[in-house]
Amino acid sequence: MAKIVIALGGNALGNTPAEQLALVTGTAKPIVDLIEQGNQVIIAHGNGPQVGMINLGMSTAAEAGAIKSDMPFPECGAMSQGYIGYHLQNAINNELTARGIAKPVGTLVTQVLVDEADPAFQKPSKPIGAFYTKEAADKLAAEKGYTMIEDAGRGYRQVVPSPKPVDVVEKDMVNTLVDAGYVVITVGGGGIPVIRKDGRLVGTPAVIDKDFASAKLAELVKADKLVILTAVDRVAINWGKPDQKSLESMTVAEAERYCGEGHFAPGSMLPKVQAAMSFAKAGGEAIIASLEKAADALVGKSGTRVVG
Repeated sequence: MAKIVIALGGNALGNTPAEQLALVTGTAKPIVDLIEQGNQVIIAHGNGPQVGMINLGMSTAAEAGAIKSDMPFPECGAMSQGYIGYHLQNAINNELTARGIAKPVGTLVTQVLVDEADPAFQKPSKPIGAFYTKEAADKLAAEKGYTMIEDAGRGYRQVVPSPKPVDVVEKDMVNTLVDAGYVVITVGGGGIPVIRKDGRLVGTPAVIDKDFASAKLAELVKADKLVILTAVDRVAINWGKPDQKSLESMTVAEAERYCGEGHFAPGSMLPKVQAAMSFAKAGGEAIIASLEKAADALVGKSGTRVVG
């Protein structure tokens, strides 16, 4: 039996509640495959599209006078944790029940400590929300003061600060629940970013990258494996070129070289590789793989393994 942290991408969860609920029904199947094999499973997930949607919706409602004020970003993150967590735990519980497996599933609203001196606060970089044309992005930047960037050739998106995770406040609770036999959904959207000020935890407007938060969580709970799920079966170098090459494995040193050579797109594959390197440096085994082939990846038949 292995303790596995699974990191799901927010973009894989759909853009509307109905679309998300339908998609997570399929997402649950490979996750339950791993549970059925006897593994302890902890699930983390992104929230880029969802937290952007919540933030924009609240902002629009405030401008229209329907509510009294904008919703602060930490609260938007908390709302996304509950919303996505509900869909995931519902789908996983239904799949477990269909297979005759009696195992409780729960979502833990999670705070993640960041350093208020992190330089990321001075340079927003984390894409959130919907994709826009350049014209629409320029209009949002002018009207709302958003920072907008092109995201991996897919369009323009708002970016917010993305500080590195330092600690997961509820890590001991995660371990207690896992040891008691629960399937735990946690650090949703990278966790709610908090800073420590005068001995108190205070929410701060940012979005922590879910891959980095997942790696930090995996390290803190002493997981055996970190599985970062994405849209491709394996990490590739020279992506989209005639000499594109898929990688079955890479060492931390090789991964650092590939990152330095610019093989991985920022906001897309780069943070996944960096997070995998972080966990591998801490002594764990990280795997980057597609959701559909998660079980195969655990036995080396798919995915890219990253080792120290």
